[in-house]
Amino acid sequence: MSTVLTLAPSPGAALSIRAKALLFHDPRSVALLQHVERVARSDATVLIVGETGTGKELVARHVHKVSGRPGPFVAVNCGAFSESLIDAELFGHEAGAFTGAARARAGWFEAASGGTLFLDEIGDLSLALQVKLLRVLQERQVVRIGSTRPIGLDVRLVAATNVELEQAVQAQHFRADLFYRLSVARVALPPLRERAGDILPLVEHFLALYGDRLNLHDVALSAEARACLLAYPWPGNIRELENAVHHALIVCRDGVIRSSDLHFALPLSMVRGAEAGPQTRARPADAHEESAEPESRLRTLFRELIEADHPRIFDLVEDVLVRTAYEHCRENQVQAARALGVTRNTLRTLLKRIGLLRADRVPEPAETGAIRPALQAIST
Repeated sequence: MSTVLTLAPSPGAALSIRAKALLFHDPRSVALLQHVERVARSDATVLIVGETGTGKELVARHVHKVSGRPGPFVAVNCGAFSESLIDAELFGHEAGAFTGAARARAGWFEAASGGTLFLDEIGDLSLALQVKLLRVLQERQVVRIGSTRPIGLDVRLVAATNVELEQAVQAQHFRADLFYRLSVARVALPPLRERAGDILPLVEHFLALYGDRLNLHDVALSAEARACLLAYPWPGNIRELENAVHHALIVCRDGVIRSSDLHFALPLSMVRGAEAGPQTRARPADAHEESAEPESRLRTLFRELIEADHPRIFDLVEDVLVRTAYEHCRENQVQAARALGVTRNTLRTLLKRIGLLRADRVPEPAETGAIRPALQAIST
């Protein structure tokens, strides 16, 4: 019997890269769920670590549900607001505290009173805000901007990140004392490729979900499609799987989903060998391709994109290259600039252009996924 956690539909869901369903069927996932529920019954602060699209918010919501706290669940994305805005949003402000503050406003900590405050992408907080957050956690009270009066809190904090905070601490991008305060109870979400037993049950879940919406019922998976789904490494995790199933339902014929109906971020040629079994990892089509020089493999990839008449290739390449270098260097601008062979000012300009230094929407995996994994493979 599988346990399924789902995210309630919301107007912003179409623009989200969050996982909207998390299923516990694989033995590793079942053990994880048991750990989550043990943690949930305490009042400990929880730190959830996992790649984008693995279901961190779903786990946070389950922690709140199992905890039995009567207050609301309030979710905040720390990377979606500018430095000045998130300060006021987190802690609240009094009337006249700053330009535009026409009236007093409670912050998210106060809004979550009696419940759970979920801070997603907590690694994006500036060092100055980390100091304020640490003080709130230590003293269990908050002071609004423009006020000197402390307000007592009854809030459980659950934080999440897709970066290794230990390395961020070593790079002095994250405070060690805050890291220890947050990681009282730690939940590590494995990527989908490491819990293959969840893949096909998740596929069945999304087939039922989108089958109802599209009025398509009793759609079956061919054996070849099942093998491809199990062989693919799912760099975008559950969110990418959801998109692949949705697309396959739209384009399939005769009530059967075939491997040709599956849309992957990686080229299908890199998923060949699925017939070898579920544990097969995505790989190049042949040994010659695998041993080719990175420049040659890169030219081959670009040629495929050009022949496929892919739109905005130049912008896409720049976007994926900068994001990959920035993520590989754990968001260290100096190291990322050195890796790309550009100055830090040039890198900051590129980061702003693609929205990593301002409160822009994070692109869907489908927008950059076409060549991101291939470029990462080339760099290894």
